[in-house]
Amino acid sequence: MTWDADEIMTVTAARSLAGRTSCFVGIGLPSTAANLARRTSNPDLALIYESGAIGAKPTVLPLSIGDGELGETADAVVSVPEIFNYWLQPGRVDVGFLGAAQVDRLGNINTTVIGDYAAPAVRLPGAGGAPEIAASCRETIVIVRHRPRILVDRLAFVTSLGFGDGPGHRAALGLRGRGPIRLITDLGVLEPDPETCELTLASIHPGVTVDEVRAATGWPLAVRADLAVTAPPTPAELTALRSLTRGGSVA
Repeated sequence: MTWDADEIMTVTAARSLAGRTSCFVGIGLPSTAANLARRTSNPDLALIYESGAIGAKPTVLPLSIGDGELGETADAVVSVPEIFNYWLQPGRVDVGFLGAAQVDRLGNINTTVIGDYAAPAVRLPGAGGAPEIAASCRETIVIVRHRPRILVDRLAFVTSLGFGDGPGHRAALGLRGRGPIRLITDLGVLEPDPETCELTLASIHPGVTVDEVRAATGWPLAVRADLAVTAPPTPAELTALRSLTRGGSVA
């Protein structure tokens, strides 16, 4: 079966959730990947949405965190303060899965404005629960399409903290979670350098070259010596993903 760049991105993201117990899910690309993981790599994964749904098992992809599918199919529905105060902030959620309008070389996320805050060129949807997810989940994974305007050297506005200004910044702020462990794009996978925290190319998708990835990145991208090639999607993964995105059951 043939596949496109968005499909290998989503499949790769879903595979990243194998072995996890719980995932705090952002709407959009993260939700597609998390629901695909439930159908493929991790059927027992508990999906948590910030509206209060715990263990959601939507039969169609939710349009928003307020989609009735989430409440109707969840193991439990609790208040928003409980989701944040009891489940998220004490570090009880394995992984937070986030999208972004922009990500910088240290994994910081912007979903607020493009340009000057007082007079932005674009005003974005805003933070939602992402700052708390990025701060308190044990780990975070980010999924975006790989473009120079999205992967930028330095953010003008930080909505959700990755590694801040570099090593030690999260600890200095008292943040509970490890921060971003992986950035998955339609060209490859970036992971933080263990010493500098800078996002580094760890894997490229089949048919993609390192030069193509560097050209689409807003900083001089470092490449790991043991650069891998992403395993292509299997027929079963593609069938599950296409059923999901074309309105098939995700239960």
